[in-house]
Amino acid sequence: MDRFARYAWITLFWNVVVILWGSIVRATGSGAGCGSHWPLCNGVMVPRAPKIETIIEFSHRLTSGAALLLVVGLAVWAFRARPRGHASRKAALFSLGFMLSEAAVGAGLVLFKLVADNESMARAMFMATHLVNTFLLLGALALTAHFASGGAPFRVRGQGVLGGGIVLVLLGILLSSVSGAVAALGDTLFPATSLSRALEADLSPTAHLLIRLRLFHPGIAITVGLLALFLALRMLRDHLSPAADRLAGWTCALVFLQFLAGLLNVLLLAPVWLQVVHLLLADLLWIALLLLGSTALAASYSKAPPRPLPSSKERAPAAASPLARVSAPSRASTLRPSDKGSPSPS
Repeated sequence: MDRFARYAWITLFWNVVVILWGSIVRATGSGAGCGSHWPLCNGVMVPRAPKIETIIEFSHRLTSGAALLLVVGLAVWAFRARPRGHASRKAALFSLGFMLSEAAVGAGLVLFKLVADNESMARAMFMATHLVNTFLLLGALALTAHFASGGAPFRVRGQGVLGGGIVLVLLGILLSSVSGAVAALGDTLFPATSLSRALEADLSPTAHLLIRLRLFHPGIAITVGLLALFLALRMLRDHLSPAADRLAGWTCALVFLQFLAGLLNVLLLAPVWLQVVHLLLADLLWIALLLLGSTALAASYSKAPPRPLPSSKERAPAAASPLARVSAPSRASTLRPSDKGSPSPS
């Protein structure tokens, strides 16, 4: 692993840290710590005598700015360290694009005041968009590091059930994560005092829509988790490659840990620290599944048998000209018996 590959993995790690810090900003209601100003904080570059909410929000902006610089450096270094056509170049460009859109969505949350105690569905939609973009950013960064470390490029087209299954599970993870983001927002805005009160609010037709929507997350998460578990076990059975086997094992472990964290999150009424752990496991599961799919598809494509060449009998009619096909019988009919190999008369 060279310096560029290590830098790519460090950039991925740093972005995971920034995402987890962002969840603390949301869970503690500190999103309005810098007011409705962006990129300034309360109208100044560096706030003086800040409150705890301002410290949390301002530090998140600083770490996000560092992440942006790291991704810009990743894209530039990819074009300097890898040759033309290398897969890490394209993945680094996607990383830069998703990072810029991530900054735009984050700025929109602040400028449109969709933070703190805002209970509108517009905030929920922004949160869902924010999370999808975040996962796409992590995926692009993970693939950049994977390709920079020697990972083979892959293709989904023509991979049959394997390719379709991987795409389905990845889309399911995105859907489950979106429902989880909405559920976490409901837990933040409408904290419950007991499990029975929480269930009663979830089932009440007069409750806020964000409360009623969080009821769907456990079912979606369990279904998608079982699909991911089935896919990983199927790949373990097929033994596509040692790397795919390791990633499949990590995926199975992360699915079980995520189930446990989700159950504790419900029983303990979603404390902030457990929400952070839950999001961390979701990020790791997404990265593991993406790398598993990439490795499995590359191994499956490399093991695919080559298409057989047509035999000489199959090529002969196509190679023969119409004139040759027409004249061949006439030449055979004009041969004398002696030309055909029969004994001549004495």
